[in-house]
Amino acid sequence: MNDFALELQEPDSITAPVDHNVTDILDYLSLLSLNSKVEALNYIRSKLHEVSPFKDEPIDFVQWVSTDSVHANDYNPNSVAPPEMKLLEHSIEHDGFTQPVVGWKDSEDTHEVVDGFHRTTVAKRSEMVMKRLQGFMPIVSIQGKNEDRNDRVASTIRHNRARGKHQIESMSDIVVELKKRNWSDVRIAKELGMDQDEVLRLCQITGLSEVFSEESFSQAWDAAIMSDEDLSVIDESEIGGAECPDENRVFHEWQDWECFPAGFYSDKPPKGMTVPECEEAYRAFLADTSQFGEALERVITEWKFSSEHYLTNPKMNRIGWLGQAAMCIMSGVPARFCGGYNLLTEGQKEAADRKALEYLNKWLEANGRDSLAWEDAQSKTKANIY
Repeated sequence: MNDFALELQEPDSITAPVDHNVTDILDYLSLLSLNSKVEALNYIRSKLHEVSPFKDEPIDFVQWVSTDSVHANDYNPNSVAPPEMKLLEHSIEHDGFTQPVVGWKDSEDTHEVVDGFHRTTVAKRSEMVMKRLQGFMPIVSIQGKNEDRNDRVASTIRHNRARGKHQIESMSDIVVELKKRNWSDVRIAKELGMDQDEVLRLCQITGLSEVFSEESFSQAWDAAIMSDEDLSVIDESEIGGAECPDENRVFHEWQDWECFPAGFYSDKPPKGMTVPECEEAYRAFLADTSQFGEALERVITEWKFSSEHYLTNPKMNRIGWLGQAAMCIMSGVPARFCGGYNLLTEGQKEAADRKALEYLNKWLEANGRDSLAWEDAQSKTKANIY
């Protein structure tokens, strides 16, 4: 064991050898030009990071890079209004950079922003900040395991949602992209910090032809594209035993669904109604089984293509879809406000479920299919109108 190691065993003597080495380093740095000094500092920090007890935390290694080497990603859903952008610029000008930009090194000489697009914008555009930082900006790199594009997208969204800021349209585009990359709803929900209903609503806003052309409004998953990670967070009972789709399943393109122009997928209440009013209207509608039955009759009669597309899928909540469709065809209230179902009493819920099952079987029998017993409906469709 050398003398330096022996010195480090004594807490009181740690600073002496460290001070000696630090002095040599400082003398060396004082001789360097700006660019060389920044490069040397980054190198020193990287070596310290390697032996740090916090080396698994990106914030442990903040490096300074040229602002010209940092560029935006092409999927950022975050948005800052002009007043907030001015406040951010004012904050950085007067308080300095208190948060580094989060990025990843997408080439030898460039970094792509994962989080911090607006901080990057300030670093590039504010004359005061540019002068003070001398053309550099602070950046931390995401962990290597998160450098796949899908993981970077998810990381960006997690950062934005943690701050409560994202644009719904851009979020929808991102969900659609992940769906096209064979990410299941459950994985998207888990990685982006959403619930599965939110994933569905985002899918409904854009990209319908691509997202729903071969899949339906469903609470089930396609086991063929699920990863081990997906399966680890889902009970097998939630996917109906991962059974194969009915060979007699009928598909229609979304453009043919009657429910689409009727407002079934709308993200907003009908004009003149609030969200609580929509949910209360849904509750009152379901509680009136006579009115509910009349609307169900309209759905299975008037919405031919929608009924064929949805009611031939044994892996989805067909009772739930009928309840939402009946409310929409009767009042124009979109499916997203079906939370009114939870305002019913237990007895009213059961009565509504059984009324929907009655019309589901009426449609099945009229179309040459086997009707469902109550037990089968519960196991295959998770019978409830939520």
